[in-house]
Amino acid sequence: MRRPDLPSVFVDADVLIAGSVSTSGASHLILQLGELGLIDVVSSDQAHGEAMRNITRKLRDASETFERLVHAACRWVPTPRPDDVASYLGEADEKDLPILVAAAQAGCRVLITFNVRDFHPRSLDVVVETPAAFVERLRGHLRELVSPESGTP
Repeated sequence: MRRPDLPSVFVDADVLIAGSVSTSGASHLILQLGELGLIDVVSSDQAHGEAMRNITRKLRDASETFERLVHAACRWVPTPRPDDVASYLGEADEKDLPILVAAAQAGCRVLITFNVRDFHPRSLDVVVETPAAFVERLRGHLRELVSPESGTP
């Protein structure tokens, strides 16, 4: 269930994989923030399936850790129906278009992926950025909250 008091971000399959196999990167930090309940991390059944296929094929020993972490960190939404996706043709590469539409349908204003060049949202109000760019932007917001000019500690 979506918590309206939290910012919602949508993570693509590549972020799910990177975040579960490395404990030092921005992808892992995003999943940790989701697990801690500080942000609403959303992904789709399609992204989960793609990530699981790649984990099973390439990193078999990581599949249990992957499942445990992503299920603790993420809220899952269904893959959009083909007729919902069809109206957004051209806003992402064909295979990635359901990911963009799922992000928009879930109310996420940010889609986090390593493949930013595959997405070209024009009509959907979604910003596409890498995990590192998202974390840096988040750090900037946090610095503003605690800056002397803001009047808060």
